[in-house]
Amino acid sequence: MRLTRINDIVLHHRLKGTPSDAPVVVFINSLGTDFRIWDETMARLGGEWTTLVYDKRGHGLSDLGNAQPSIATHAADLAALLDHLAIRRTIICGLSIGGLIALQLYASRPDLVQAMILSNTAHKIGTAQSWGERIAIAEAGGIAAFADGVMEKWFTPAFHSRRADELAGYRNMLVRQPAAGYVAACKALASADLTEIAQGVSVPALCIVGDQDGSTPPALVRSLADLVPGARYEIIEGAGHIPCVEQPEAFAALVSAFIRSQSPER
Repeated sequence: MRLTRINDIVLHHRLKGTPSDAPVVVFINSLGTDFRIWDETMARLGGEWTTLVYDKRGHGLSDLGNAQPSIATHAADLAALLDHLAIRRTIICGLSIGGLIALQLYASRPDLVQAMILSNTAHKIGTAQSWGERIAIAEAGGIAAFADGVMEKWFTPAFHSRRADELAGYRNMLVRQPAAGYVAACKALASADLTEIAQGVSVPALCIVGDQDGSTPPALVRSLADLVPGARYEIIEGAGHIPCVEQPEAFAALVSAFIRSQSPER
């Protein structure tokens, strides 16, 4: 476990491998999760690349702090963490809000980003009204008040029926996130529109979506892929909003192939 003060907060992160001339693969988790959602992906990548996972501001073991809730704040945290770790080149893999953070990092620190994997995400997710409603419920009744509905979007009916123990565990992960951190991330999403940034991306990009994603459906992720010049678009069958958990083999295969395409010598 590594805890490092970055900007006004302490960030929980895990670096595996030693940064070198090759890019570090950085994974940014979704709203309401911590970096354990990447465990199955990490296991399948087999240590071939140096990887970094971290709990974003207000999630997991990381502090919330007092900064303005925005995607730019989250991207600044990641940039500062990379600078602290002397990581100069990355392939960023962001899931849901993590995809927006990846796009914002590219806009603010293009020197750090060699390529992007944008998973189950979009240039704009939801509306100010929909996020406002979510925030009001979270503040009044806590995350548990809507956790079951979130699980329906995160995972397919097959996951619910066949993997009930895992479902219970991921529901626990969601409801045990700090409510204030969850609300702050919702506020960041409510004001985020990265359309222009997506249109200006000039590094290789892969957009991934689960075929049964209830949060960022395939058509929405397809619209992001259409905005990003030259982006590839892949659908994972039998997956909801978090394919790295539900279909880790298929997800890791896509990630691994994309990383290799950016490092032909490997």
